[in-house]
Amino acid sequence: MSRPLRLTLSLVALTTCLFVALAMAPVQASAAAPSELTPSQDETPILTLHSDGERRPVSRAEIESSPLHEVTLQHFEGPQGSFAGVWLDDFLTSQNLDVSATLRLIAHDDYTVFISPQDREETRYLLATRLDGDPLTLEEFGPTMLIVPADAQAVEVGTASMTHWIWSIRDIQVQ
Repeated sequence: MSRPLRLTLSLVALTTCLFVALAMAPVQASAAAPSELTPSQDETPILTLHSDGERRPVSRAEIESSPLHEVTLQHFEGPQGSFAGVWLDDFLTSQNLDVSATLRLIAHDDYTVFISPQDREETRYLLATRLDGDPLTLEEFGPTMLIVPADAQAVEVGTASMTHWIWSIRDIQVQ
């Protein structure tokens, strides 16, 4: 085999390896930014709010009535891409809920997370409703999930706690 041919084949192999490595690299979390997505018009209830002894179904359209934001990240359970949703405190305000209350979020599998007002002062939580522009489904950890964009990379590598991340949210209780 001639030297130029070996060099060409080596460059092709190197380029292929580089392409494969980049394709398999984890998605680096981006900073959350305002989204250009059109808010949902779907009025089908996707979770239940519990406040002051009352239960109220909430739709994707109601959630997305607050300004949408997007962040690109690798979720530690697998999904990766552009997650879109609303800031949790904006959602609470839009629902006329007490922002000074502790929240109990309950998933479809009964996993529970508590988020205190102090937690929300220290960290911004995104109530995600979409992945890559499409509504989250139960099969994709939806219809809503709570993510912490600022902690995404640290959670992925195991240097930050994932205890406030919850997916497949069924209920939000204001306590």
